[in-house]
Amino acid sequence: MFLGIAQVLGRTLFDLPISGYIDLVELSMASFAFLGIAYCQRQGGHVRMEMVLKFARGRGQWALEAFGTLVALGIIAVLICYGYEHFLRAWRFGDSTIDAELPVWPSKLVVPVAFSLLWLRLLLQLAGYVRLMLRPETTPVAVPVLLSAEELAAKEIEESAERR
Repeated sequence: MFLGIAQVLGRTLFDLPISGYIDLVELSMASFAFLGIAYCQRQGGHVRMEMVLKFARGRGQWALEAFGTLVALGIIAVLICYGYEHFLRAWRFGDSTIDAELPVWPSKLVVPVAFSLLWLRLLLQLAGYVRLMLRPETTPVAVPVLLSAEELAAKEIEESAERR
């Protein structure tokens, strides 16, 4: 954001744009898009299909969650492999941006690193679901907990009251 402001002000006021501004923005997008994925998964912030899960309770619910997590682990493992191959190709060929000729391999390396963090997070989550399948009476640990609309609203009200 600050770079964008500096670009606009420098170009309009001083006729001095930032060289390679578009390339810098292009390269930084991977960091902003991918590095927060594991944290979002930890918070349970991803969009999910809960039409079936909201009817399941106990072991059945945790088994469905574990199955979904296993599927996600497989998909993310494939994305890690292909993301790493994409990074290696950019590294070997010396791929660079068109305008400023900045190397693109660092931003392409962000993708498999971020997906690896997500894979580890999903593995931890799977362990939490297996634990809950074996002992459903225990408190959920390392898994996002489904909240109803009323519970979510009450939690947000409580958090906003604490900030004051």
